[in-house]
Amino acid sequence: MLYIIAILTAVVSYLVGSVNTSIVLSRSIYGSDIRSSGSGNAGTTNMLRTHGNGMAVATLLCDILKGTLMVILAMWLDIFVTDAARNTAVSYYENLFIVNNLKYIAGIFVVLGHDFPVFFGFRGGKGVATSLGVVLALNWQVGLIVCAAAIIIMASSRYVSLGSITAAGIYPFILFTYLLAKGENLEGSVTYLIMSFVLAILIIAKHHTNISRLKNGTENKLFAKKAQPEEDNEQNEE
Repeated sequence: MLYIIAILTAVVSYLVGSVNTSIVLSRSIYGSDIRSSGSGNAGTTNMLRTHGNGMAVATLLCDILKGTLMVILAMWLDIFVTDAARNTAVSYYENLFIVNNLKYIAGIFVVLGHDFPVFFGFRGGKGVATSLGVVLALNWQVGLIVCAAAIIIMASSRYVSLGSITAAGIYPFILFTYLLAKGENLEGSVTYLIMSFVLAILIIAKHHTNISRLKNGTENKLFAKKAQPEEDNEQNEE
């Protein structure tokens, strides 16, 4: 029974994650797929560069909400599952990975849905905003620390990708440090820690092209001015 609930949680979370905000908004409002514009990524930054601030904010908020909502719903379901487990015999692995852990399963699969949406040919975004929604719902203190680190790096470097990659990379270690500082039982937090590493790996892996551009010095900066055509440059020189 617990395995069925866990599978259903994963499937529903994946399907909700597959409703990619930027693709839906760009198709419904502008009649074009955001993936055919700009960087080709179905995410907030490309919406900002292609359709402006309003669409970027709408995309960001909806993607965050998507992750937060699924985790909160799974938290409510966790209460039911935990109570049921007290009255029935459950295996060691059910107790370790399912009881009180549906929120982590939901967190992983809602991001997987965003990254690889079944409704849009498995070509989605990079999962940063949806992961942030998951992280904030699970622990807002840790979420704010990670978010602050990302914003500081983005603001100082003007590279959105660098802030996202760095925040993803430090998230599991910030979480681990937080759990130690709070005196939490790490054995009971195994699934939580696994989820944090999975989210970090997904975000970093989805930024592989950005990493290459950062190394080559060709990554686009936030709010960077577009290069003028050669004719305009020649006129300016005159």
